[in-house]
Amino acid sequence: MDDHQRSAREAAASDRCARTANDSREMRVDPGHPFLIEQIADSPIVAAAVHDGAALRPEVAELMALGEAERRREEDPFTAAWTRIAPTRLIGRRSRFEVDLNRPPDKAVFRAPEDAWGLHVWRSPPPAALVCRSKRIHEAFYAAAFETLRDIERRWDRFVVLDLHSYNHRRAGPHEPPDDPLRNPEVNIGTGSMDRQRWASIVERCIADLRAAEVLGRPLDVRENVRFLGGYFSTWVHRTFPASGCALAIEVKKFFMDEWTGVPDAVQLEAVERVLASTVPGLLQELGAFA
Repeated sequence: MDDHQRSAREAAASDRCARTANDSREMRVDPGHPFLIEQIADSPIVAAAVHDGAALRPEVAELMALGEAERRREEDPFTAAWTRIAPTRLIGRRSRFEVDLNRPPDKAVFRAPEDAWGLHVWRSPPPAALVCRSKRIHEAFYAAAFETLRDIERRWDRFVVLDLHSYNHRRAGPHEPPDDPLRNPEVNIGTGSMDRQRWASIVERCIADLRAAEVLGRPLDVRENVRFLGGYFSTWVHRTFPASGCALAIEVKKFFMDEWTGVPDAVQLEAVERVLASTVPGLLQELGAFA
């Protein structure tokens, strides 16, 4: 197959993807369940862990150049457990190296090293049809998230999404000094895409309650918009529900685990969950007082 034929075939596949992307009936959720949306009680508090997943479709795994450990280092392991703090949970089960639910649709599949921290993701370029199938997972997730959040909006008028992530701070290597703590708070609250004035009481209460809690007898370093401003999911919440949805992009530095081996410190992991849970009563109070 020459370059012209290959380009034509990939263009046709891309066109088919574009034509079916908005039709949720075209999405076939396989037995691996690309994502989980669960509601166990009625509440305006939602927790999401869109980067927790590590699974790959067989067709993706076949082309994947990265090993499991390399991929897991850039994922957000254990964050799904933290979503237990809210009655409504949105969890990504696929690796972000298959489809990144926290990036825009056109960037949801990594293509080049500059998309993925300089990592060479693929043994060979993924065919357009594979990319299309991955993007349809992204489309299906956002369609389901929209229905879920719209129902909560109808019942509660306003809601808060705790968009939970974790981030690396020892990129120089496992035996090298950690990244500068002045630029890497233990908890970074990303509010870059929200109407900050509108949601000020929610943001400030969340930060205050996080700072008031302790992990192993010490307070956490909690700051706003130092390391991250928030990704696509939070931006989408604010754009889609501008008057009713407040998404707090909460990035926890991986002090609770060894980011190079993937081994967690169970005590600190559970302590972080308790700290996150301690914010829920205050968020409910602020939502109730919202004018």
